Amino acid sequence: MQLDVLNEQGQASTKVDAPDTVFGRDYNEALIHQVVVAYQANARQGTRAQKDRSAVRHSTRKPFRQKGTGNARAGMTSSPLWRGGGKIFPSSPDENFSHKINKKMYRAGIASILSQLTREGRLAVVDAMKVDSPKTKQLAQRFRDMKLDSVLVIADEIDENLYLASRNLGNVLVIEPRYTNPVSLIGYQKVLVTKGAIDKLGEMFA
Repeated sequence: MQLDVLNEQGQASTKVDAPDTVFGRDYNEALIHQVVVAYQANARQGTRAQKDRSAVRHSTRKPFRQKGTGNARAGMTSSPLWRGGGKIFPSSPDENFSHKINKKMYRAGIASILSQLTREGRLAVVDAMKVDSPKTKQLAQRFRDMKLDSVLVIADEIDENLYLASRNLGNVLVIEPRYTNPVSLIGYQKVLVTKGAIDKLGEMFA
């Protein structure tokens, strides 16, 4: 299939060939959902720690006598029913949130996202993405000229000028093809791919 190549004004000037196996696949919503959930789950860290009834600070003394008070029976104040007591099923730092997903499914999910972005007109190609100096203002003006507000750039090469110019733009992300992930692809309004990155994406996700 062919993809639009944008000029400096953000208008489609020419076409470029792209592999159908990556940019022309059918839309698979269930697979994309599974890939996105797995990616986000695998990024979670088990940093929560709560105390059970054996870890809270408490006395083993019976708070009041067993009968005659009208209250429910109580053995010690560490009970989860009491304020200040332990949790019944506490969160642990070694909690595992990871989801297993096969490499073949992950590649197919990324290709399905790229294909859907192409059909929606949210994915386009640029000859190259370079700036003369590490100036955020210069890169921001370039995207304004192309009428782009929220953009993900997949570049085959990222030099120091481009990295420094883009890192302070909150609505712009510049990555190499190997760092392509489902969350970034669906999180930006427009995806720009350099001509050199098309072949790399084809090798990785075909």
